Amino acid sequence: MNITDIRIRLVKKGDAKLKAVASIIIDDSFAVHDIKIIEGTNGNFIAMPSRKGPTGDYKDIAHPIKTDVRERLCALILDAYEKALAEDVRILAEPVDPVETVE
Repeated sequence: MNITDIRIRLVKKGDAKLKAVASIIIDDSFAVHDIKIIEGTNGNFIAMPSRKGPTGDYKDIAHPIKTDVRERLCALILDAYEKALAEDVRILAEPVDPVETVE
């Protein structure tokens, strides 16, 4: 299984624990959306897409079965998140061209 694309959508809601939402493409053939990147007490982690059940608990809709696959997926997504953050900061740090005024 190869993760062939990762898209990160940064969430900017003040001090919220939700930092971003990721989508992945597996083998250029299968998409998984709504993977959440959450700030935890021991650092960021991912939460797979889930649905609220009739008893109020949440169950994953899609998730890795094997621990090594989950660890690899987590590392890839968090790395992409860090790159997206760096790119976002770089974009914000670039000088903005002044707007010409017409008199």
